[in-house]
Amino acid sequence: MQQVKSETFLAGARLVDPRALPVPIRKPRRKLANHINRAWVLHGGLIRRGAMVALVLAAGLAVYQVREPIGQLANTLGGIAQGNFAQAGLAIGEISITGQALTSEQAVFDALGIQPHTSTLGFDVEAARQRIAELPAVETVTVRKTYPGDVEVVISEKVPVARWAVDGVTFLIDGKGDQIGEAAGGYGALPLVIGDGAADDALVMIRALDGFPSLQDGLVALSRIADRRWDLIFDTGLRVQLPEQGVAQALAHLVSYQNDYQLLDRDVSIIDLRIDSVVAVRPNKPEDTEDSQS
Repeated sequence: MQQVKSETFLAGARLVDPRALPVPIRKPRRKLANHINRAWVLHGGLIRRGAMVALVLAAGLAVYQVREPIGQLANTLGGIAQGNFAQAGLAIGEISITGQALTSEQAVFDALGIQPHTSTLGFDVEAARQRIAELPAVETVTVRKTYPGDVEVVISEKVPVARWAVDGVTFLIDGKGDQIGEAAGGYGALPLVIGDGAADDALVMIRALDGFPSLQDGLVALSRIADRRWDLIFDTGLRVQLPEQGVAQALAHLVSYQNDYQLLDRDVSIIDLRIDSVVAVRPNKPEDTEDSQS
């Protein structure tokens, strides 16, 4: 390459006004690209984070909008799968229930939740067991499924200790005072308790009476008074009023009075033992005697 001296270049030079020089025309697309490149260089990290947040929000909105169709599709697919399993010979066909007396079979069936299309594979044993365990009379329960299509339910029920009459209905109650079913035939030998709060304290009173079997002859009910104390009601209409405290001692005194004076056989309507060492009685009125004789 031939070197040109500066003198030669300057010899051909001429003065030009810079404002008269032509300006290159930049296309709009090129200008936009330059702006974008500059913004990316200066704020690339912030732009990436903003884009990620916008993407997450858009995805969440899309899922929210299609939640119901997805749920319906899942239920439909589950039902189809159940039906296919049932058609394949895995439908539940035999249900065995044992151990229940106070609990109706219908209540157990309802708690099992088995439908005509339910298959052995799709049947949730633990969920069914928990539902049956919530039935009032059930103490413990086991649920098993055996293939291809059998379900076995073994129930152990709570033990009734008394009958509780309230609001015209007589219930069976357990040792905790919980209602475990309505009293039907076959439970007439259980003690009968009446009055508000009688169920909660029945077992304590029943155990106290167990030590005095002679007092249970002709006893028809134990009446809870103001949820504080008990009265004994006999089939003759006699009412024995017991104290709040010292019930066992009062019962022992009553047995002694019966042995010595046949107090329970006397023509009295009330024997009041609420005050220690004091026995008060109320004789029957003459008209009461005449009515009973007639």
